[in-house]
Amino acid sequence: MKKNEIYRAAVSGFTSEGLGVCRVDGCAVFVPNAAPDEIYDVRITHVGKTAAHGKIETIIQRSPHRVNRRCPYAKQCGGCEFWHVDYEAECGIKRQRVLDALNRLGGQNLQTLELTGAPTCEGYRNKAQFPVAPAKNGLEAGFFKKGTHELIPVDRCLIQPPCADLAKQVVLQWARTYRVSAYDEESGKGLLRHIFVRHAEATGEILVCLVVNGAKLPREAELVELLRQRVEGLKSVALNVNTRRGNAILGEETRILWGADAIEDVLCGLRFRISPRSFYQVNRTQAEVLYGKAIAAAGLTGAETVLDLYCGTGTITLCLARHAKQAIGVEVVDAAIEDAKRNAARNGIENARFFCADAGQAAQKLCDEGVRPDVIVVDPPRKGLSADVIGAIGEMAPDRVVYVSCDPATLARDVSLLCKNGYRLTHAEAVDMFPRCAHVETVVLMTRTE
Repeated sequence: MKKNEIYRAAVSGFTSEGLGVCRVDGCAVFVPNAAPDEIYDVRITHVGKTAAHGKIETIIQRSPHRVNRRCPYAKQCGGCEFWHVDYEAECGIKRQRVLDALNRLGGQNLQTLELTGAPTCEGYRNKAQFPVAPAKNGLEAGFFKKGTHELIPVDRCLIQPPCADLAKQVVLQWARTYRVSAYDEESGKGLLRHIFVRHAEATGEILVCLVVNGAKLPREAELVELLRQRVEGLKSVALNVNTRRGNAILGEETRILWGADAIEDVLCGLRFRISPRSFYQVNRTQAEVLYGKAIAAAGLTGAETVLDLYCGTGTITLCLARHAKQAIGVEVVDAAIEDAKRNAARNGIENARFFCADAGQAAQKLCDEGVRPDVIVVDPPRKGLSADVIGAIGEMAPDRVVYVSCDPATLARDVSLLCKNGYRLTHAEAVDMFPRCAHVETVVLMTRTE
């Protein structure tokens, strides 16, 4: 296979990033903007040791699921992967991805898998993070081109509510008026790095946070006044200081310029405090579906002790507490634990407790204390469970482990490891939390066999 040569190939599957997988002479070729069951003439753009990358030169056989993109930025912006196919096909791709991972990597033999699709593909994201970059008119905000840090200016992002784009435009208007500089990644100079917007769907409250390469902004009062005039539902304006080089969006220090230090949303009938650094599921409607399935999988009767590792601000923990004797939440981010404690008090839940620790250390600490949870719930980051967490789960030997995952590959790996520690997979299903994007959430139930 040679670069720039054209080969005919059919789509045989999709990667975790939403790229189509074609095969040429037994070699995998990853192709963007692919659709199920299509055949292409593919031009090879890169040849690696184990795989190649290509682009569609000509569609020979067109999928009935291919559609015109509603988003004008979809081809360039790195945020969404599936605007070029209908939602039925997108759900099918995600369902198959989870099924293949559990069977091939997890050692299972599942024949089918249920996926709950979202009621809408638009306006569902309650968190927007717009990078800012220098431009001819002073500065621009939008999203990075896929695989790069080249900014694509975006006026309207369809998967976010209109208030997020409005807040971004108001900040840009203020910044251009007062000649506020944009942060330049190469030089490390410039002030405004990101425009960060959080929207509470149930209450309508909005938080706008500016991430800056410095301790303050010029004309802060004018910024606040403009946002208050233009953004309905605004409850908080914050400034986050991040003077470090690198890809981290938020720094450690946050100062409130106006209003409350957090906004409040309602999830599963409970009220949750959301600060700039809080973890909170970006799709509230589907989060309620996901948590409902996790609670159902836990099989609680009201007599159980439940341990929730990676608890964030306590959303799953507090939902579990309403159905259990007691719930214990563990999270490594101290600010999240403080939010979780306040959320428990705000909702009058007294049978939940939280402490800050690494998940592996916390599991081992509870094990050493003789705490044996009946159910352990885990919702880890994309990298999945560490070896010490797997080991501690095996030592505590809960009757059930409910695993909520955002990455089918690491989920499948951990399912295999849990099976070696005395568990078997008894239920699995997926929930689409991120329509038009490649990510998918999965809930599995592992039941102790010994």
